[in-house]
Amino acid sequence: MVAKKKVKETEEQAVVVKETKTKKAAAVSKDKTEKTSAVSKDKTEKTSAVPPAETVGKTDIQESTEDESEEEIKPEPKLEDLPGIGPVTVEKLREAKFEDVMSVAVASAGVLSDVAGITETTANKAISAARDLLDLGFATAEEVCNKRKTITKVTTGSEDFDKLLGGGIESQGLTEFFGEFGSGKSQIAMQLAVNVQLPIDKGGLDGSCVYIDTENTFRPERIKQMAEAAGMDVDKVMKKIMVARAFTSDHQMLLAEKISDLIKQKKVPIKLIIVDSMMGLFRSEYAGRGTLATRQQKLNRHIHTLQKLADLHNVAVYLTNQVMSRPDVFFGNPTAAIGGHILHHACQFRVYLRKGKAGKRIARLIDSPYLPEGEAIFKVTENGIVDA
Repeated sequence: MVAKKKVKETEEQAVVVKETKTKKAAAVSKDKTEKTSAVSKDKTEKTSAVPPAETVGKTDIQESTEDESEEEIKPEPKLEDLPGIGPVTVEKLREAKFEDVMSVAVASAGVLSDVAGITETTANKAISAARDLLDLGFATAEEVCNKRKTITKVTTGSEDFDKLLGGGIESQGLTEFFGEFGSGKSQIAMQLAVNVQLPIDKGGLDGSCVYIDTENTFRPERIKQMAEAAGMDVDKVMKKIMVARAFTSDHQMLLAEKISDLIKQKKVPIKLIIVDSMMGLFRSEYAGRGTLATRQQKLNRHIHTLQKLADLHNVAVYLTNQVMSRPDVFFGNPTAAIGGHILHHACQFRVYLRKGKAGKRIARLIDSPYLPEGEAIFKVTENGIVDA
């Protein structure tokens, strides 16, 4: 019995020793496995953090290619890209001053078919395709606000006058000045023709001017006086003002249409267009109520030509206008601008000028999309337009 007990105890001890060795071996192997996995993990992280040179080069090339493709400017669509518009039709369109896709996109099918000699169905397809190419549609108020940041302004020479106009004569819009003879309309026009050549930090646009004279009021001697008073090079100032004398309303409209050629083909940096005066020739050629409809249709087309130039080329447009006396008005001011609602609705800014005492002039802002009505007083002196 004693011998059996000893044998049993010996076997139990052997089992315990074996289990202990097994546990120790398992623990050692576990430690080795954890260390190995940790080392391999570190290697993997280092490898992923520092990619091979070839991979870096490829990634850089891909990113630069993507950036270049994003910054790549799309080619401007041409008239030849429109459906149903062949070389002969393109020539007809260009003769009628439809020189780009934008002019087709904003045209009516009836006008386009008459000018190009195509059916209205083809004209509608071309207009639709032109609008798709130019992505004409809705824009957010934020996008419109960003676009308006490109607007520039020309100083009048008077701080009070500029304050009334929100900084000066605004680009991308039409500004109408009307008043009696001697109220200062043409004087302001010639002052603007000089001031637009000033540097931007001095209230100018560092550009050239087109002056359409319909009443023979432009005087180069006056330009010299104003340029000398501003300390500018008179010869350079004179060369940057392109004057055209209009003799008929059709001639006036043709001159306005040719301004686009000056900007696009001759690369003249036109920043201001002056029409002095807007209605003088229309008023003399179309007398009586029987011709009123024809006159207003032509006037409307002329106004839209000027507005298109202002929008496409970021140009300021200054228009002078005559007035008429209304004998039926017994109280208040009996004078009113001519041209009718077509002209008045098209202009974003309307300013009424009148004479004051001691050589002063009073400018009253009649209409503006965002500025309040108000008045400013200025003087017309030998040096030009100055504060009163």
